[in-house]
Amino acid sequence: MSADDEDGYTGPAQVVVEGTEIAVEVELRGHFQPIDGYYRWYGRIAPNAELDALCGGRKKTGEIRTPEGSATGEFADPDPWGRYRVLGTSTPPFTVPTTLAELAG
Repeated sequence: MSADDEDGYTGPAQVVVEGTEIAVEVELRGHFQPIDGYYRWYGRIAPNAELDALCGGRKKTGEIRTPEGSATGEFADPDPWGRYRVLGTSTPPFTVPTTLAELAG
């Protein structure tokens, strides 16, 4: 599968963790997993001091909101550059083409 086969969103978003909303920048991607029938989405949140203070380098469950939608996901341990990984299953917080006409775009 090439990168062109994946769906995604890059840009501003809000994350909500433990009732606190934080403005962030994200890069998200996703793909349908035919083996188990789920859509898996994932990505990175740009370094953000407020998010880091709230999560403290630990995994947290929260909501991510983009102009295209919202979804619940897991914010995993940050990488060495301070970017939290975000993972989710099912409906992503971005638009996914669902018809051949949308794919042809």
